[in-house]
Amino acid sequence: MIALVGVVVLLVMVFGGFALSGGSLGPVMKALPFEFLIIGGAATGALLIGSSVALLKQVGAGVVRVIKGPRFAKDDYLAAIFLTVKLMRLLKAEGAVAVEAHVENPESSAIWAEYPRLRDDHFFVALVCDTLRLLVVSTGTVSSVAIEDVLDTAIETHHEHAMKPAHAIQTLADALPALGIVAAVLGIVKTMGSIDQPPAVLGGMIGSALVGTFLGVFLAYGLVGPVASRLREIIETDAQIYQVARRIILASMRNQPQPIVLEQARTAIGPDMQPAFTEVFEGARGKK
Repeated sequence: MIALVGVVVLLVMVFGGFALSGGSLGPVMKALPFEFLIIGGAATGALLIGSSVALLKQVGAGVVRVIKGPRFAKDDYLAAIFLTVKLMRLLKAEGAVAVEAHVENPESSAIWAEYPRLRDDHFFVALVCDTLRLLVVSTGTVSSVAIEDVLDTAIETHHEHAMKPAHAIQTLADALPALGIVAAVLGIVKTMGSIDQPPAVLGGMIGSALVGTFLGVFLAYGLVGPVASRLREIIETDAQIYQVARRIILASMRNQPQPIVLEQARTAIGPDMQPAFTEVFEGARGKK
């Protein structure tokens, strides 16, 4: 929601400031639809040329994420800790048979049912369940170093994929000033074709052409660039929940004391979402 507030502030301050300084919005508003058609159409075409259908869907979903904000809240990070700890405890205490049902069919698992938001995150489910499958089928012969490599590779691959829409939007932002110049040049070409007109008419046409340059820079640095930056921030924030599961699995495999396991997970969470130690410790103790 704050992103929408930012858009309103951006428009009011730029156009309001221009009007308050004595500028006339009439010529700008008159030229704006045509310049936007040229620049927006060129930007859309470039995006279509350089993107797959899957990436275009990711870009659309990314814009929605910027409006909605991070996917996970503080309670979700606590849930990730409690869920992963519970599964690792079950594996160590009762063995592979006890945990197999929760790994093979998380949709019907009583443990996963306690945390529906995590169960709906396909990568989180795959990360935890696939890792536990490796531990089950290896019958205790796999090292924590090997599991760490697997977890790091999975998280890195997912992160690179998740970042693609942010990169696409940033590429679009980088192109917009140049596309604004394209629109301005076309306006100048149009003006030169009417060179026999009075100075007042030529001045209006040149002003309309310059709106293209303004619009390209305005969209790039005032709107599209910040959207890409915010999307990267959201993706980085949401990725912390996967580090929570990673740290619990590895610390448990290395037979670390329970408080250390919990603290390993808690400190993987940034300050904005990080729960207090007592919340984690008391909550985990009550989730046995």
